[in-house]
Amino acid sequence: MSVLQNKIDFAVVLRVKHANPNGDPLNGNRPRTDYNGFGEISDVCLKRKIRDRLQDAAFDIFVQSDDRKKDDAKSLRDRAEKNLGSTFGSAETAKLACEKWLDVRAFGQLFALPKKKGKAKAAEDEGDTGLSIPIRGPVTLQSAFSIQPVEVTSTQITKSVSGDGDGTKRGSDTMGMKHRVDEGVYVFYGSMNPQLAERTGFSGEDAEAIKKVLPKLFENDASSARPEGSMEVLTVIWWKHNCKSGQYSSAKVHRTLLVKPDGQIDVDPLPGLDPERIDGF
Repeated sequence: MSVLQNKIDFAVVLRVKHANPNGDPLNGNRPRTDYNGFGEISDVCLKRKIRDRLQDAAFDIFVQSDDRKKDDAKSLRDRAEKNLGSTFGSAETAKLACEKWLDVRAFGQLFALPKKKGKAKAAEDEGDTGLSIPIRGPVTLQSAFSIQPVEVTSTQITKSVSGDGDGTKRGSDTMGMKHRVDEGVYVFYGSMNPQLAERTGFSGEDAEAIKKVLPKLFENDASSARPEGSMEVLTVIWWKHNCKSGQYSSAKVHRTLLVKPDGQIDVDPLPGLDPERIDGF
């Protein structure tokens, strides 16, 4: 596989209808919004979905969610040690991790790991305070924001089972709240940097793999908070530059995308940079 040779910018337009696209755990799991009421989906949440779709497509992923785990690793350190063996913690760690896992060579990874238990005294004597191996990835994502302020609806959830556990009584205590965005169109942007791709080995084939899963971002992602059909990718816009540094800055490219509240889009052309449009799944 050849390392990525052309800078790439992309944008994803998606619709949320009667769903909680990304709850805030510090705010009662209400859908994230900024101070002006615009809906937000964090970049971490979006990377999680991209990782899941890549994993569904049979790519090796390092940061796996517990409900999709394909091995018996109990932690990220455990997964790294089991896959990298004796080379883990050596100068070869970054290289081997990038070769093994697509998400590492795409998004990067920080192997910030403490020294093993039982070896603390020996480690202190040798000046070892732990292991830290940073890998800077070439693929960056912005958080998604809605085109207009969103309305958040909250409903109470109550028990429907026995309060005593013997089936003789029905509990009616309020358990909590459930929140949803009634409707909103969101957009997020991303970029792929060939200079950083050279460090991790991120290839043109890797870029194509991400391109293929973006229209299917919410496939196999349904939950109580996001019922099937409530999250939909409308359009993916893909700009492939003709050189490593790019013909234009990412900010200028991203500004050419105009999204209307109903999800209709328009892209102002830039000389020599033709966008590819891919409809959602």
